[in-house]
Amino acid sequence: MSDSGNQSCLMGSEDTFSLLVCVFHVWEKWAGLGQLEDYLSVLEYLLWVFTPLAIVFILPFLIVILLYLSILFLHVYKRKNQLREAYCNNLWDGARKTLATLWDGHGAIWHGYEIHGMEKIPNEGPALIVYYHGAIPIDYYYFLARVIIQKGRTCHSVADHFLFKIPGFKLLLEVFSVIHGPQEECVRALRNGHLLGISPGGVREALFSDETYPLLWGKRKGFAQVAIDSQVVCHRSQNLLLLFVSVRKHGVGGYNVTLYTCLLVPPVIPMFTQNVREGFRSLGTLTPLYGGFPVKFRTFLGDPIPYDPNISAAELAEKEQLKSDRKGVHSLSGSWIDVTGACNDTL
Repeated sequence: MSDSGNQSCLMGSEDTFSLLVCVFHVWEKWAGLGQLEDYLSVLEYLLWVFTPLAIVFILPFLIVILLYLSILFLHVYKRKNQLREAYCNNLWDGARKTLATLWDGHGAIWHGYEIHGMEKIPNEGPALIVYYHGAIPIDYYYFLARVIIQKGRTCHSVADHFLFKIPGFKLLLEVFSVIHGPQEECVRALRNGHLLGISPGGVREALFSDETYPLLWGKRKGFAQVAIDSQVVCHRSQNLLLLFVSVRKHGVGGYNVTLYTCLLVPPVIPMFTQNVREGFRSLGTLTPLYGGFPVKFRTFLGDPIPYDPNISAAELAEKEQLKSDRKGVHSLSGSWIDVTGACNDTL
């Protein structure tokens, strides 16, 4: 019946166009394209359903791509300036400022990134910044860029060992002064007058913390010991004179002068970024990171913790953890209600 219908169609074609239409219908029935259309409609529906899921897993890889593009820029910059390296002590300043501008622009456009309390970062001298570690510490990258742009300083950072094993990351880590975290290196950086950023929670906090922002520091007190061990003798910090002179009058026309030096302990500054968990999320070690949502990021820098010479490392760590815990008041859904007021609390 089908063959006879096709033959009548072919025989009954009066012009070339009708013949082509008839041939197409014959080929469509022979190839079973009617069922193929049903399959394509199903595939189209599945594509419509799973595209948003694919996007939220692809966006985190864009951050990795940006990091590798930064590395590529550093290699090109290095090759271009090989001759200048022998005559210039600050070869990488231009590269750092260029990348800082690019990353700061990315944060401003995609997340509307803001910092509240930048004046608490000293223009000179050491400081220890203790921050909450999101699923991806993208907020800390933006913070480093803003410090380079506004303060003209490079903040040294402590990173996990695995970061140094990622192919191609060596140059990037060297240029931005990233260390793997022995206490001796951290103390040396602070004694040399650098800024130092540490996340006590580290990878554990990145993987297992959630939208309620619990601090997963465990028994890690090393950062507090670093702050205590990095006491340095200095004579002036900004406008505060730390060299005290005691003058006692001794007889007529004579003075007995005694000099007292003061040990400067680097200020410990807590740092937290609002909505960092809403931007990127992690469900644990067995699932990939997902997110990259364009949510608003606000970084808050708390008041430096005053140093008490009688305090131990464990007590200083507990004090910092309590202050970091009090920097934001949030509901169980993770929506922040009041951050600015709590961030300025002092203990």
